[in-house]
Amino acid sequence: MPLHLVYDSKTVKVPRTWPKKIKALAASVLEEEKAGDAEVVLSLVDDTEIRELNRQYRGIDKATDVLSFSQRESTPDEPDFEDPGGSEVLGDIVISWETAQRQAEDLGHPVEREAAFLMVHGLLHLLGYDHEKASPEREMKRRQTEIMDRWK
Repeated sequence: MPLHLVYDSKTVKVPRTWPKKIKALAASVLEEEKAGDAEVVLSLVDDTEIRELNRQYRGIDKATDVLSFSQRESTPDEPDFEDPGGSEVLGDIVISWETAQRQAEDLGHPVEREAAFLMVHGLLHLLGYDHEKASPEREMKRRQTEIMDRWK
């Protein structure tokens, strides 16, 4: 299974069919990007938790919508993580479900779509896409749009 979904059902209320859809979306992106048997952990959290992660790892003391933590970008003193079954662990994506809900409302579409977009954004980062640079930014946005245009 390429995507492992983790959330506390007491604090994050996801629609019943969404986990299956998001796992299928991640699998198709990983296949299209020729990522082999790569695996990703997707955690859905609240604003408080993502704010703490953002502060701790990026030095920004505010909630955000999505964070990606790549296992490909480790420092020499950090261990590499490999699944005993041979699949590569790309990293973790953390989405604030609360922020996704607000953004979805502002944009006039369902939270499921917003959270799917955020997962795709995080996954593309884990695969090496970057929107901090001019040319790669266009490529990342193009790829996000292409993927989301197909998602139902």
